[in-house]
Amino acid sequence: MPSVAALFNAYRQFYEQPDDLRLATRFISNRLLNSDSVILVAESEDGHNRTLTGFCQLYPGFCSVLAKPIYTLYDLFVAPGARKTGAGRALLLAAHEHARTHGFARLDLSTAKNNHAAQALYESLGWVRDEVYFSYSKAV
Repeated sequence: MPSVAALFNAYRQFYEQPDDLRLATRFISNRLLNSDSVILVAESEDGHNRTLTGFCQLYPGFCSVLAKPIYTLYDLFVAPGARKTGAGRALLLAAHEHARTHGFARLDLSTAKNNHAAQALYESLGWVRDEVYFSYSKAV
């Protein structure tokens, strides 16, 4: 779990949040303890050492229109040194398989408009950009 928390901390920094390993550790611990999400990891193996190189986190929810469960893939991160190794692609494929085998109807995600590398990866795997609906959010 400490390795996932460290990657989650780096992910948050990628999205311009302050470095806060304590917060990242608490957040990831709570998700796992409360079974709020599913975390899939990618790792590399160098001899006898395994290193986590990426993760994705799936949050369960529901689609009222389909009347079925869906996952929101809110977090996908690959460490800079492991990018272009196929780790992101493997995580997305694992997320798809996990959702399929557990009876989920769909995976949804959002990404930054300027994250072109991620967009290209998503589209290469058959993800379709929503051109019909706008997304809104409001802080509380």
